[in-house]
Amino acid sequence: MYYIYVIESKSNGDLYKGFTRDINRRVKEHNSGITESTKTGIPWRLVYCEVMINKEDAIKREKYLKSGWGRKYLGKILKNYFENKDRV
Repeated sequence: MYYIYVIESKSNGDLYKGFTRDINRRVKEHNSGITESTKTGIPWRLVYCEVMINKEDAIKREKYLKSGWGRKYLGKILKNYFENKDRV
């Protein structure tokens, strides 16, 4: 299984999109500072996740979520989260 995920920085609100085979390990890596590209946003919170069986499909989905259309999609699907995240 492959997980396509979106994490949000609790410190600056940035979003990071990626894919992995082990979602728990990967989020821990982001929060430990191992991942150079997310070091400055610690701590991170998982806000969205999809599961796929095929690696190539997961890679395509990750690329889509990083595109303009993908960002729009995430804005729509996570609308209530973004509007109420202070309560989460």
